[in-house]
Amino acid sequence: MDNNFDVIVIGGGPGGYVCAIRAAQLGLKTACVESRGTLGGTCLNVGCIPSKSLLNMSESYHKAHKEFQSQGIEFSDLKLNLDKMMSSKNKSVQTLTKGIEFLFKKNKVTYLKGKGVLFSENDVVVYEGEKKTSYKSKNIVLATGSAPSSLPGIEIDEQNIVSSTGALEFKEVPKNFAVIGGGVIGLEMGSVWSRLGSNVTVLEYLDHITPGMDKEVSSEFLKILTKQGIKFKLSSKVTAVTNKGNQVEVSFENNQTSQKEVLLVDKVLVAVGRKPYTEGLNLNKLGIKKDPQGRIEVNEKLQSSIKNIYAIGDIIKGPMLAHKAEEEGIAVAEIIAGQAGHVNYNTIPGVIYTSPEVAVIGKTEEELKKENINYKVGKFPFLANSRAKVNNEPDGFVKILAESKTDRVLGVHMIGPHTGDLIAEMGLAMEFGASAEDIARTCHAHPTYTEAVKEAALAIDKRAIHF
Repeated sequence: MDNNFDVIVIGGGPGGYVCAIRAAQLGLKTACVESRGTLGGTCLNVGCIPSKSLLNMSESYHKAHKEFQSQGIEFSDLKLNLDKMMSSKNKSVQTLTKGIEFLFKKNKVTYLKGKGVLFSENDVVVYEGEKKTSYKSKNIVLATGSAPSSLPGIEIDEQNIVSSTGALEFKEVPKNFAVIGGGVIGLEMGSVWSRLGSNVTVLEYLDHITPGMDKEVSSEFLKILTKQGIKFKLSSKVTAVTNKGNQVEVSFENNQTSQKEVLLVDKVLVAVGRKPYTEGLNLNKLGIKKDPQGRIEVNEKLQSSIKNIYAIGDIIKGPMLAHKAEEEGIAVAEIIAGQAGHVNYNTIPGVIYTSPEVAVIGKTEEELKKENINYKVGKFPFLANSRAKVNNEPDGFVKILAESKTDRVLGVHMIGPHTGDLIAEMGLAMEFGASAEDIARTCHAHPTYTEAVKEAALAIDKRAIHF
């Protein structure tokens, strides 16, 4: 095999594999290096995909257990087969990872299994066990992703004290389950195990959940999850997590009152964020600059301090989201090919796949106030949406924020059924600089959840029809 390439991508996650495929489509001789043994990165193997599989299946179980009888669907002997559920999840992951390998073959991307290490601005050595192979490339893209963070003194063993990876692999439903961190990962995994029968307690350092999210959505979300049976200890600092035989002792104290408490549980999920994974790449040796958070510094073209070495995804600034990494991967491939690759960071949505879902895009009210931007608010509750009502999904609302003078949409914040899909319309609207009036004048099918978006846009000028 010829070991010279136009582009070598180190990392086969959503950013890396998408970048490799796009580069190959543009006629560049491309290779992708991945050490995991399967493509798809954290997202596909131990993140987004398996967690969504469990969220979907656990929601079906929960509805069958709690809601179907009141809707006239009666049966007996409902039981959970956790082994079969896990097997279904694993099968989905395996099918999708094999799918990426097929896409590599189809697009003539060379798949290099092993750990990629930089030796110069053009030299990459791939280590696979005892074997090492040298490659040359005109351009190198770093897409090595992130790893779970922990708290000082807390050791994740993936048995009783787990990261999100371990929380996807429990052999039985824990009777009592503690989640440290009230962010996206903690709330999604907490929801899965709560639906399957765990007593779930979420410990959050701040006085609210989902840090950085619109406060009104955050408050509503907390109420709904509490109603679903998840317990919350807010303003709580975890001081120790200790294995006690088959159980785990979690010690924490209230930030305001300093009152100390102890929780004895079967499993603990540490979900306090993720950190960029750049170990073993030789970045310091090459002089590639990093910021205080350990992220690689890049310019607007996603170039590092060495111009032909690019970085994308979780190892650079911005939200640690698979779709953000994908957009950057495509942009980098197009930039290398001489095109005008670009990422609009103002229109990257964020979604929490609980039930109800939470979806956000653009500015929050708190950010607009801080930036002294005059804005109008349009809100519409799903309680008044006919599709949500007949489907027994009345919780939540759509909130649109528009500039006072121009009516341009600045941010959208939703909590409710299928909002992870509804947010796409608002991404398109914001990408094209739409006004709330544009959305309000667009015909939405009836009866659909999307009508809540139209009504929220109408509400900007206080002319919602159904509320």
